[in-house]
Amino acid sequence: MGCMTTSQTPIAMTIAGSEATGGAGAQADLKTFQALGVYGCLALTCIVSFDPKNGWAHRLTPVDQQTLRDQLEVNTTVYDLDAVKIGMLGSPDTIATVAEVLTEQKPRRIVLDPVLICKGQEPGAALDTDEALKAKILPLADFVTPNHFESLSLSGLEAIDTVEDLEKAARIIHERSGAAVLAKGGVRLDGDDAVDVFYDGQTTEVLSAPKIGEVQVAGAGCSLAAAVTAELAQGRTPLEAARAAKDFVTRGIEARISSHAPFDSLRQINRLA
Repeated sequence: MGCMTTSQTPIAMTIAGSEATGGAGAQADLKTFQALGVYGCLALTCIVSFDPKNGWAHRLTPVDQQTLRDQLEVNTTVYDLDAVKIGMLGSPDTIATVAEVLTEQKPRRIVLDPVLICKGQEPGAALDTDEALKAKILPLADFVTPNHFESLSLSGLEAIDTVEDLEKAARIIHERSGAAVLAKGGVRLDGDDAVDVFYDGQTTEVLSAPKIGEVQVAGAGCSLAAAVTAELAQGRTPLEAARAAKDFVTRGIEARISSHAPFDSLRQINRLA
């Protein structure tokens, strides 16, 4: 309807979980949108807080389905959304709700950051969630940003140890989904560079930047997908969005926030800062 959209500012919605420390999840998505000149709105799926007393495991509280549906309803009614990012969904019920609304609304440019196994779930429940995500959400996506583990799961490969393996995974995921793929090798592959691979059915491009620091950085994956979403919302091509997102995350890792946890937090830096 777009009845209240009054400016030419691109608008994006994230469908994601809250991550209390601010490094990842919906907080990271909204900060990324803001830094890249896109107005962000949110449909919250769950609330996650790390447990410092239990190895920093995820404590997860789901948002009930009606509350989720209400958020999706108001955001899709109030705005003509230029892009939608899907982050942590967390359960087959949430996946079904989101798939139903997005199939109905058909928003332009859906970016899926396919959060598969959540550390706070039992293996059986996690597997049910993974299968539902692949069946109901993956086919809706225009762009997918799997991490190393998710690339293994979505491609069916036994191992991804080299850039060539990552390229193969990206091709398989594209063939299975029809989406542009940015497969995140990040720091998982050997070598001095953090490497991601873009593939859209025509172009393969390896995006690399020197690895920075010794500890993991929370929010790098979320922010990469959110940056892709923001760039697509502004009319960039998928390849342009992938390149810009890689630069954005590299800057954010350089400016990361150190913490008492065994990981740092990515800082979402305005491109003009």
